Amino acid sequence: MKLATLKNDTRDGQLVVVSKDLSKCITVAELAMTMQQLLDNWDELSPKLEEIYTGLNAGQLDGEMPFEQSHCESPLPRAYQWADGSAYVNHVELVRKARNAEMPPSFWTDPLMYQGGSDDFIGPQEDIFAISESHGIDFEGEVAVITGDVPMAASPEEAGKQIRLVMLVNDVSLRGLIPEELAKGFGFFQSKPSSAFSPVAVTPNELGGHWDGGKVNLPLLSYLNGEPFGKPNAGVDMTFEFPELVAHAAKTRALGAGAVIGSGTVSNKQGTEHGTSIQEGGVGYSCIAEVRMIETIRDGKPATSFMSFGDNIRIEMLDDEGNNIFGTIHQRVVEYKK
Repeated sequence: MKLATLKNDTRDGQLVVVSKDLSKCITVAELAMTMQQLLDNWDELSPKLEEIYTGLNAGQLDGEMPFEQSHCESPLPRAYQWADGSAYVNHVELVRKARNAEMPPSFWTDPLMYQGGSDDFIGPQEDIFAISESHGIDFEGEVAVITGDVPMAASPEEAGKQIRLVMLVNDVSLRGLIPEELAKGFGFFQSKPSSAFSPVAVTPNELGGHWDGGKVNLPLLSYLNGEPFGKPNAGVDMTFEFPELVAHAAKTRALGAGAVIGSGTVSNKQGTEHGTSIQEGGVGYSCIAEVRMIETIRDGKPATSFMSFGDNIRIEMLDDEGNNIFGTIHQRVVEYKK
């Protein structure tokens, strides 16, 4: 089943069921007005929405309308919880190598995770507003899951059973602000502005064999200013799979239905020490920071710039037949003016 949230005159938008080919959708207000309402009543409502999804794909329903990705909010326009992990330890290792820092052995056994702002997600095709290019504007291509209610101290097996939906993420980062924030020893805040999620969230069964219960085994595609930037496989080099990440988030607290848990930047080692760009025959990267890290390790300093005003980023994932699964995150960086 595929679901989305269309913009309307409310903060939480209008829940719709979307056809498999993303061509049409239908409102389900008689069952649930919003994505959060569905998640709060998942066991009761999801089977009914699955029936609607089947009918929509068969062209058997009245009230169908064209699905316009540009009219979408993020599937959850705001959420009770947004916690982002760093499941691809290759990404963390590169960050530390670039500043000649040893990586603690625990990073391979205990996930890194930060709690992000979840009150104001950006729409998947809305502008990214930034105050200054000097802040080091970067995109981060990720995968995320939305959970049901997860009890405190849930095991990975228990946590995995509460994964309701899967979607993509652009976890916008301001790299120039990160060092000072982390130096304070209290974590990210200003350096992690609002994130954006794919137009469509899908149930794990929609991914077929590409979902193995813990991760999505497909390339995550990113294009910076129209040029291919990355195509690393989200199922490769994922040290901590989603059930482990969800369980980690619930170690000392329960997670409410609608909690969003991110994978962190998708990163493949590619059989080399640092990975390789698409132009050099590799699978590339899911953020500019990794390229700059490799340049620093190799050349002593970075050469690639972070994003400038007017730059745009596109993130999506295709199935084996080339069909767009989640819709497209497509955003432009714009200078914020009061």
